[in-house]
Amino acid sequence: MDIAIIGSGYVGLVSGACLSEFGHNVVCMDTDASKINKLNSGISTIYEPGLDELIKKNLAAGRLKFTTDYKSAVTVSSVVFIAVGTPPGDDGSADLRFIESAAASIAEHINEYKVIVNKSTVPVGTGARVRKIITSVLQQRDDSFSFDVVSNPEFLREGAAVKDFMHPDRIIIGSESSVASSIMEEIYRVLYINNHPFVFTNIETAELIKYASNAFLSVKISFINEISRLCEMVGADVQQVSHGMGLDNRISKYFLHAGPGYGGSCFPKDTVALSKIGDEFGVEMSIVRSAIQANDSQKKHISLKLKKVLGNPADKIVAVLGLSFKPDTDDVRESPAISIVNDLVSMGASVRVYDPIAMDNARLYGLQGKHIIYCNDEYHAANGCDALMLITEWNQFRSLDVPRVAHNMRGNIFFDCRNVYSRTSWERYGFIYIGVGR
Repeated sequence: MDIAIIGSGYVGLVSGACLSEFGHNVVCMDTDASKINKLNSGISTIYEPGLDELIKKNLAAGRLKFTTDYKSAVTVSSVVFIAVGTPPGDDGSADLRFIESAAASIAEHINEYKVIVNKSTVPVGTGARVRKIITSVLQQRDDSFSFDVVSNPEFLREGAAVKDFMHPDRIIIGSESSVASSIMEEIYRVLYINNHPFVFTNIETAELIKYASNAFLSVKISFINEISRLCEMVGADVQQVSHGMGLDNRISKYFLHAGPGYGGSCFPKDTVALSKIGDEFGVEMSIVRSAIQANDSQKKHISLKLKKVLGNPADKIVAVLGLSFKPDTDDVRESPAISIVNDLVSMGASVRVYDPIAMDNARLYGLQGKHIIYCNDEYHAANGCDALMLITEWNQFRSLDVPRVAHNMRGNIFFDCRNVYSRTSWERYGFIYIGVGR
């Protein structure tokens, strides 16, 4: 099948590469010429395990192409995916300017029946909005080509996106057209015949499933982080609490790991956007709002907890391991590490930082200044520092040479923000060990 994907960012690029791996002919379109030039050279513009290989393989096979030209992408394709960004607006609601622009540009080049698929995370009612825009442009063109709009939200975890696309928990298809639904089945045929769950519903339900899923996971994270703070006060161990909870199949063990809070491109903006959708329809999303507040509070709690042990942070040096919001990605958007580093600097500390992949993005994100030093590796970061914080649990940080770290450091505070290590593994070398909820 011939497929166009509008937007070659995180979702569009992963989707395009994976769909071409399914055997479809895919052209990814983006207005950023420098990005398209890199992609046509086989250079991925994001870090995602396994993605580079897929891009190079399917470019070489001729199944994957990249362009800046709407016309060449849309006219040859039976199905057009919209995978552009929906950043938060000034009030936190989803900004749909890129969606609207993409819909209008697609409509200008429709030359036969098309299925227009919303892959972006969008508020309820966006499918109807896209239909209205395309209909309006076609009327201005004095053309009457038929089309259908489908909602097909993505559920890709950064760091595991290729795996998630190839082996999804579910595929959500929101459509009012049996023809469009059949075409979507054909696109995902390799998954359909392998019995991956498909959910067929209307567009509004599909749109809401995405937001509701992310909000629920955010609530679980915020909940266990609040429990972790209670554990610290009463002498309980949050890891054992979460283990005991997770053995209940109604609760499950997933997303019950205490830490410095959630971040990334989805949970922070989607929870706020969902609360704004509730406002629009007169529904108070009190649980979602509480999760947002608890997450913001958790980041501050981590900074203040270190300050309490460190004393006056002025003239102190803190090493921070991990800047991305999670391992196996270079995404630093809303990362707890960024917030914590900025808090430490505002308290007067100097911060030595290291991340295996995300340091360039951290600089672009604004993490710069004379009190922030970018280091070559985890041991370089530890040189002369008074405290060491493990914030993002990259695999290479899970087996630190503790004696070497102790030799490099000036102080003896280790803050394990992800509860990766046992207390005794550090205390035997003279460290003051700090965990979360332990």
